[in-house]
Amino acid sequence: MTDLLYSRRMRAAELLSAAGFDAAAFVPGANFYYLTGLNFPLMERPTILFITLEGEVAGVIPELERLKWSESFPDCPAFYWQDRDGFEEAFAAAAAELGTIRMGVEGGRMRMFEYAALCRHFSSDAVLDAEACLRELRIAKDAREVRLLLEAINVSETALAETVEQVRAGMTERQVMSLLKTRMLANEAEGFSFEPLVLAGAKSANPHGTPGDDVIRHGDALLFDFGARCGGYNADITRTFFVGQVSDEHASIYETVRLANETGRDKCGPQLTADGLDVLVQGVLAERYPELIVHKTGHGLGLDVHEAPQVMVGNHTQLAPGMIITIEPGLYRSGDLGVRIEDNVLIEDEGSTSLTEFSRELRILG
Repeated sequence: MTDLLYSRRMRAAELLSAAGFDAAAFVPGANFYYLTGLNFPLMERPTILFITLEGEVAGVIPELERLKWSESFPDCPAFYWQDRDGFEEAFAAAAAELGTIRMGVEGGRMRMFEYAALCRHFSSDAVLDAEACLRELRIAKDAREVRLLLEAINVSETALAETVEQVRAGMTERQVMSLLKTRMLANEAEGFSFEPLVLAGAKSANPHGTPGDDVIRHGDALLFDFGARCGGYNADITRTFFVGQVSDEHASIYETVRLANETGRDKCGPQLTADGLDVLVQGVLAERYPELIVHKTGHGLGLDVHEAPQVMVGNHTQLAPGMIITIEPGLYRSGDLGVRIEDNVLIEDEGSTSLTEFSRELRILG
C-alpha cells in the first residue's frame, strides 16, 4: 500500500507541474485519503496535507492527531498546533519550510478560513484554485478500486433484493428505509454512501426528497436511491418499483426511462465524450416526455459519490478506460410520480460493463 500511495502522490505531482503549480494543499476528504490512506474529520480545526512536485509530504496537524499522523509519516515535516495556541504559527512554519511557491488548492472543497490562512502565509496571489487539474487525479480507477466498488455494489444489490421482498402497501417510507439500512449492514457494508432515499407516490417526483412517515399506498411508485460503502468506495444505485399495480401511463413512463438507461449502457465507451453520452440518453427521454426531464445523465463514482466526470451536456471530457460513471436517466411528474433507473458502469478499452446487475424490468411489489 505504501508504494501505491507514493505512486498516487507522484501522479498528483505530475498533474500539478503540468498546470504550473509547485505544490498543493489538501483538506480532509477523498483526495486526502487517496494520497495518504488516512481519514481525518473535516472540522473546526484546520488539518492540511501538502504535496510537493517531488511527491513529498508535509502537514499542518492538530496536536490531538499527532499519533495518527506520525505513525504514517514519521520522517515528514509536520507542524503541530494546540487548541490553546491556535494554528497561525503552524502555518507560518509550513510556509517557511516550503518557501515561496505557487500553491494549488481544492476549489470545490477547501473552506474559506483554511484558504485565508494559506493566503496569509503563502501570499494571496500564490494560492490558486487547482480543481481543474486535481479532478483528473481519481478519474480512472485501478483494479483494486474496481474490486472495492464492486463489493459495495454486491452488498447493495443483495440488501435491495432482501428488502423489496418484504415491502407491502401500508408500510411507511421510513420503515422501508430502516429495513434497507439494516440489510446493508447485515451484509457487511461498512456504512452508507449517503442517507438512503425511499420515496413513494408523489414524493418520488422529488429526485432528492426526504423519506418520512408517509404511508405507501396501492398503486404508488416506490423509488429507492441508495448505496453501501465498502473500503471507502461508494455504490450509487436507483431502482423504481410499483406497489400492488401500475397504470398504463406510469408503465409507459417507466419503459421510456428503462430504454434510456439501456441505450446509455449499450452505447457508452471510449468512443464517446460525457456530452455525447448525455445527448444519447436524454434524447430517448425527450422523444416522449421532454417536459419531465429535470437532471443530467450521471456522474463519476468512487471515494466520492459525485466526482469527475459529470455526464452532462457541455462536458467534452472523453470517456476513458478505468472511469466508473453512473447512468441514471429519470422522468418526474410533479404531484404524480418519479421514475429513475441508475447503474454503475465501468468504461473499458472497448465499450463498457455495468457493474450493477439488479433487474431493470418493471416489477410490482406486494
